[in-house]
Amino acid sequence: MSDMIKQMSSLKDKIPPNNTEAEQAVLGAILLDSDAIGTVLQYIRAESFYTIAHQKIFQAVVDLYNGGHRVDLLVISEHLRQEGLLDSVGGTAYIASLTDTVPSTANVAYYAKIVLDAAIRRSLLKVSHQIYADVFDQTVAYSSVLEQAQKNIFDLTDAGQSATFHTPKDLILEAIEIIEARAKHRDEFSGIPSGFEFLDSLTSGFQNSELIIIGARPSIGKTALALTIADYISVTKKIPVAFFSLEMSNMQLIHRLFSLESRVSSSKIRSGNLQTADFQKLQDAAGRLYDAPLYIVDMPNMKLLDLRAMARQLCLQEGVKIIFIDYLGLISSENNAIPRHERFAEISQSLKSLARELNIPVIALSQVGRDAEGTAPTLANLRESGAIEQDADVVMFLHREKRESPDTELIVAKQRNGPVATVNLEFISECTRFVSKTRNE
Repeated sequence: MSDMIKQMSSLKDKIPPNNTEAEQAVLGAILLDSDAIGTVLQYIRAESFYTIAHQKIFQAVVDLYNGGHRVDLLVISEHLRQEGLLDSVGGTAYIASLTDTVPSTANVAYYAKIVLDAAIRRSLLKVSHQIYADVFDQTVAYSSVLEQAQKNIFDLTDAGQSATFHTPKDLILEAIEIIEARAKHRDEFSGIPSGFEFLDSLTSGFQNSELIIIGARPSIGKTALALTIADYISVTKKIPVAFFSLEMSNMQLIHRLFSLESRVSSSKIRSGNLQTADFQKLQDAAGRLYDAPLYIVDMPNMKLLDLRAMARQLCLQEGVKIIFIDYLGLISSENNAIPRHERFAEISQSLKSLARELNIPVIALSQVGRDAEGTAPTLANLRESGAIEQDADVVMFLHREKRESPDTELIVAKQRNGPVATVNLEFISECTRFVSKTRNE
């Protein structure tokens, strides 16, 4: 530990990453060719420069450019003079000398990328120092340190992505190719398929950045439906899935998955009353599940910050493409003393933000109020529905007229970018799984 502290202390004496020559080349290229400004702005901003004088000069360029003014040596110098900054950047003579540092204006994007690289490294250094400080601050919870650290790293990743634009001419050929490919593969969808054909035809699969809510009264089969879908995605489609279980243990979930995959009754698995044929089915199921990219996170009373941190880790390290959360009401807020509706609002907003940040679908299960007993649930029946309904892109409800009946409706009550409808399913209670019914309308 002492060696690490010494190493961190020694870093303070080092000059942060920078490239003065690249900064000068960017500014010089702009002075020689004002059309280069648009290219440079795709990569960097004034704060991307390390040298303060270069920051001031570039900000003057941006101010003039945004104001529709000509950008050249005289105009920049006059602008800086009016701002009282000309002497601090080295005067007109220094600005003029920048043109001598440019090998070729055609390489301005390359120079800008060098400046961006150094800027991101400095930002990473700043983040690491902040983490170092937070670690020793006993007033900051470790979960908050992890959450903020991961968020900052993700922000830096985004900073490395340059903005760009396209005209229809640039996009039409690619769009036609995509449309033709979809026509050739009609059974495939733009999103992640659920395994239920009619549902996928409505949604085109679960879409990236979307928050999907599946609501139902207790004991209707929320977890069974989520596991049926997660099993299809991970085992059949080999798409990495994260399943956050706040209600059931990982062993309970794997027993359910065994039953779901093997078609062996879950009661037989629990009691051990198995025949030779059952063992063979379970062995075959184990083979299919063994290498499935399904990541089960079993943590009761999981805090929202911990969930977000684990989700980021799974996406970065395991390439997870979709997240299931069972269920929303069991997520602990950092402040459980706040009113219930405010806590739900915080959680739903945070999950939507997570879906957008990771650019993957997030499916959260939710309890429907008892007032929906005996009737098909609606958006109004979602507990604290105001926040959930607003944040969710898709809201679906499981409904059975009679608990003992296998006939189940999956009601798509809200879909921000598509139609609403009812999907007819059948619940196979023996192995706690859902299958499509032949009739859907």
